[in-house]
Amino acid sequence: MTNRVLVVDDDAAVRAALGQTLELADCDAITVGSFVAAKDLITPDFDGVILSDMRMPGRDGFHLLRYVREVDGDLPVILLTGEGDIPMAVQAMGEGAFDFLEKPCASVDLMAVVRRALKTRALVRENRALKSRLESGDPAARMIFGTSPQMEELRARARGVAATGAEVLVTGAPGGGISKVAEVIHLMSPRGQGAFVKRPAAGLTPDGFADLCRRAAGGSLYLDEIAALPSETQYAMLEALEQGLEARVLVGSVADLAEEAARGRFLADLFYRLDVMRVRIPALSERPEDIPVLFSHYVAQAAEQAGIAAPDIPQEHLAALMAQDWPGNARSLMSAAMRFVLGMPEEAAQSAELGLAEQLAQVERSLLIAALGRQNGHASAAAKALKLPRKTFYDKLARYGIRPEDYRR
Repeated sequence: MTNRVLVVDDDAAVRAALGQTLELADCDAITVGSFVAAKDLITPDFDGVILSDMRMPGRDGFHLLRYVREVDGDLPVILLTGEGDIPMAVQAMGEGAFDFLEKPCASVDLMAVVRRALKTRALVRENRALKSRLESGDPAARMIFGTSPQMEELRARARGVAATGAEVLVTGAPGGGISKVAEVIHLMSPRGQGAFVKRPAAGLTPDGFADLCRRAAGGSLYLDEIAALPSETQYAMLEALEQGLEARVLVGSVADLAEEAARGRFLADLFYRLDVMRVRIPALSERPEDIPVLFSHYVAQAAEQAGIAAPDIPQEHLAALMAQDWPGNARSLMSAAMRFVLGMPEEAAQSAELGLAEQLAQVERSLLIAALGRQNGHASAAAKALKLPRKTFYDKLARYGIRPEDYRR
């Protein structure tokens, strides 16, 4: 998250005091004495927030606010006011100021507002980066959402696998977007201009499989939930793959196909043939940092579908969402966004009703899972990344019922 704060105040002593307060709070303070000096720093690419005095010689805080609103309407401006300036500050809030503080203000009050503004700015910039990728990137950038290291790795993996032409097994938790990742692999492959034929594996007959292969010739055939493929069709599929097909075969599964094969519930030879290239989609619980960006994107999408303006999302609401496990992954987050747009945000309300200890426990559990996901399920590496003693780390895993092996790719 960005930590840059542009301080604009004509009083040198006040500037120095504000700068010192911000620096002690690990912020990167840039201090200037006038609107003229600040103007060149105020751009749509500025990654921080602005803290400005209301009353300054020449161009005052009102002028600065209006200039900022023209340059970037989403750039937070916090105004510092004297006792007699409060009506002006209230008016400024109506014109788009992020917040105002009455001078002199306590450091704790100042930093609470600044941190809230910085979080808002970081979210805006992440959303803009996501939108840019959606508009100008390749299929992996446009269709696979998330800014976490795990999702960057997933996009890279999809690009690499797409170029091979081999069979691909896409795995992940329910609601994680398995079929979408399979489509991305198709679109980025040499067969991307061909047909993408998608069909649930359940109930598919050998003749039906042969017909799908003909329809997908020159393109890709994707079978969803491959573990449900009838046994007679499994044998037919294995034989067809051994003889060679005109279509590339992609399959998806939320079940552990290796375990299904080991227990005799899936043809082992077919599993080994399909497991040439495996792509695993990390669960949302492994990457809670993606939740604010994803939720904001889904809210905008849902509002557009509903034909209404997208509502503002309070930081408290996003924090409550991040404290949840989301077993339904992106699909359930998408549904939550639609309910939020329609005025029914029950998930956050339920989370907000929890006590502090319960909310902290949920956040801690999410962080443990995220660390395991980043370290490919290796508990020792995850403990080191979190700077926890190994015993403490394992005690926490046991407390929350987390198994490291569930997060190995």
